This record gives sequence, C-alpha cells and structure tokens, in this order.
Amino acid sequence: MNYFRTALLLAGLTGLFMGVGYLIGGGTGAVIALVIAAATNLFTYWNSDRMVLSMYGAHQVDQNSAPELYHLVAELAQRASLPMPRVFVMDEMQPNAFATGRNPQNAAVAVTTGLMQQLSREELAGVIAHELAHIKHHDTLTMTITATIAGAISMLAQFGMFFGGNRGNNSGPGVIGSIAMMILAPLGAMLVQMAISRTREYAADNLGARIVGQPMWLASALAKIENSAHQMPNMEAERNPATAHMFIINPLSGHGVDNLFKTHPSTANRIAALQQLAAELGTLTAPRPAGASYPSRSPWGGSSGQRGPWG
Repeated sequence: MNYFRTALLLAGLTGLFMGVGYLIGGGTGAVIALVIAAATNLFTYWNSDRMVLSMYGAHQVDQNSAPELYHLVAELAQRASLPMPRVFVMDEMQPNAFATGRNPQNAAVAVTTGLMQQLSREELAGVIAHELAHIKHHDTLTMTITATIAGAISMLAQFGMFFGGNRGNNSGPGVIGSIAMMILAPLGAMLVQMAISRTREYAADNLGARIVGQPMWLASALAKIENSAHQMPNMEAERNPATAHMFIINPLSGHGVDNLFKTHPSTANRIAALQQLAAELGTLTAPRPAGASYPSRSPWGGSSGQRGPWG
C-alpha cells in the first residue's frame, strides 16, 4: 500500500474522530477531537511498538535466551534484505504473531509461545517471513496508528452515549443520535481498518512466501493457526479488539470469513492464493510436521544432523 493511500485512510479515521467530537460537543468538540487525533498520531508514531508490545506482555529475547528463534528471524531478515528486528515472545497459548514499529530500522516481531509449540520450524519460518513482509511494506506503522485511533473512536462514541443523551435536541445529538453514534462510529473505524488490513494480508502472504521460497510452509501454518486460534481465546485481544488486524490470523472469537465486517481475508482464500503461487514456483509440497527431524539447522540447507524444530 503506497503512502498516499495510507494517508487518505488515516485522514478518514481522523475525520471520523472529529465527527464524533462534533456530535458530542459541537464545533468545540470537533476542534478538541482534531487536537486529540493529531496528538494520538504523533505519540503513536514514536511509541507504536512499545505500546502494543506492552499491551500483550511481550518480553524481548536474544540469541542467548531463545537461540533457535533468534537465528531463524536473523536468517529470514537477511534473506529479505532487512535490518535485524527485535524479537519478542508473548506468554500466550493461542498460536499467533504480529510485527510492529514505525519503520524497518525500528521494527519488532512478536510470536506467542503457542505458535512455537504447535508449528514446525518450516511453518514458523513462513509466519516470520510474513511478518517481515509487513515490515518491508511499511505496514506496521499504519497498522498500529489505525488500531490506536479506532480504539479511541470507540471509546469516544461510548462517552457520547453517556454525555450526549442528556442534551436537548438543539444542543446535542439526543438519545437516538447518541445510540446511532455509539454504533456507527466504531463501525466506520472498523471499515477503514478493514480497507488497510485485507489487501495487506494477501500482499504479505505473497512476499513472505517468496522470502522463504516455499509458499506451502506458510499455507500449512495458516491452516494450523486458524484451527487453533478460535479454540484458544486470547483474552488480551478480546479486551482490545482494535488491535486484532495486527495479527497474522484474527485472534478474536468466531470464524474469519470474507465479509464486510472482518479485518482479515478468509484463511481458505489466503491458502488458495498461496497454493496458486506454489504451483507457479513449482514448489507445491507440504512442510514436515512439527516434531519431525530436520537435515539441517536451517530449512534451506547447512550442516547435517538430526534436528527437531527447536534443537
């Protein structure tokens, strides 16, 4: 997604923020909302990675504390011609992952413990490559700013329900207007989130598959994550649904499908696109299952020896 389109989407979110402010407090409310939106954008630009990582209790790891994960990220970053991102682990049984940061020089990749336990090394390589693709496409800043503003709009709309309902018909939205605002404002924010998320997921799948050279590794990982994610609730994500679009698979309860109200494309459609890419590249083979022995330290070759996914 180019910067112009990103700017338009963020401008749309800011405008929606101002609209909610106007309904609550008229012209003064709109001005206050604009100031808050500008401050939120500026703050998020410099602190996007710390905000989201702290929200999910992620802790940074290195080559001493998590050597296999760290080396895998380093190798994939080199293949993607990216600076080495910081690596984080979330103590969460739901298998999932996301990337964050304002640019490739200040990026971070975070994976859950459930992801490392349930996926093979090859499948994990596909997931990490997908997140590196987001970094390379400069998606991470937009994703985090959008989540922040969308969450703020939802909160502001709820304030409008409480404060706007007591206004007269000539000075505020009234009860009916407040209820409509409470419903429509978060919906509008979600639709803009969706416009950012759905296209970028297909693009990141494609580039991530090309980084590892094996689209079916990522396809297999997506199928596993989709199957497990909705059986293992991520309570932090449930409390902060505006961040759901940042993950490789929607972490919220329910089933992800292609419709107007989902930030992620259908996983089945994503896998089909990866299968088509694999056929074009002549690599239509499935990855080894988790726990299988590996002939090398890296999925792409190296010293011989029997290895599992992490050792």
